[in-house]
Amino acid sequence: MIIIADGGSTKTNWCLLTEDGKKVYFNTEGYNPYFSSIEYIINSLHESLPTDLEIDKITEVDYYGAGCSTEEKRKQVEIAMSAVFTSAKVNIGHDLLAAARALLGNGPGFAAILGTGTNTCLYDGKNITNNIDSGAYILGDEGSGCYIGKKLLTDYLRGYMPEVVRSLFWDTYKLTPDDINEEVYTKPLANRFCAGFSKFVYDNNVHIEYSRNLVKTSFEDFFKNLVTHYPDYQKYTFNCIGSVGYNFRNVLEEVATENGMVVGNIIRSPIDNLVKYHMEAAATKV
Repeated sequence: MIIIADGGSTKTNWCLLTEDGKKVYFNTEGYNPYFSSIEYIINSLHESLPTDLEIDKITEVDYYGAGCSTEEKRKQVEIAMSAVFTSAKVNIGHDLLAAARALLGNGPGFAAILGTGTNTCLYDGKNITNNIDSGAYILGDEGSGCYIGKKLLTDYLRGYMPEVVRSLFWDTYKLTPDDINEEVYTKPLANRFCAGFSKFVYDNNVHIEYSRNLVKTSFEDFFKNLVTHYPDYQKYTFNCIGSVGYNFRNVLEEVATENGMVVGNIIRSPIDNLVKYHMEAAATKV
């Protein structure tokens, strides 16, 4: 049996391919090696994997994860996965490669991730050929859920929110400025904390102009600081994976068009297309 997984910073989507061809889907939390230690990943998997999963019968794990962009970080995740899936060959790849394969298959083009974090690349049909560093959630990640959440929290702390939005925010979360600063500056996984507030923007349209402007300026920053710096970027279609890109796709499509790009695929999760990619690759080897 083979497992294919797409791991973001917040959530990992897994698909088990059984020996009789069935697909079994399940989720765990995300395991970004910049924020999650080997021990943490091992313990979380032991607690989160389905209890009826026959781990000893799994022969291969193809895991694509956020933060797995260097050999050191991939090795960190590989050690953790190998400690859990003890009978399997473990392959670790970057979630950006998963996005490119899911969005473009074996064809070349531009691919992006807009979820908890941000990433972008050019892809030649096999490998990533150009990647501008997103800067992660402190230095960059423009357009991501974390970036939108940070802008929302900043407006809340500074009193820039329209009063109707501020009242709803308080009623929903009961967070004081001290609470927010503690979560961001003293507790772990501040990126997830900030990204969680993008859902507030999506769910509540009590002030549509404010919410839409917040999202649009975030996507404009994404294009200004990342997308438009790729050579001849306008010759590619704009393809994107991730809950933030998918949920706010109307605004994203507008900003992409304003920047001279034709919109291609915008999907929530790569897992189905990624499974298809691996099944087709396996078929060609037979």
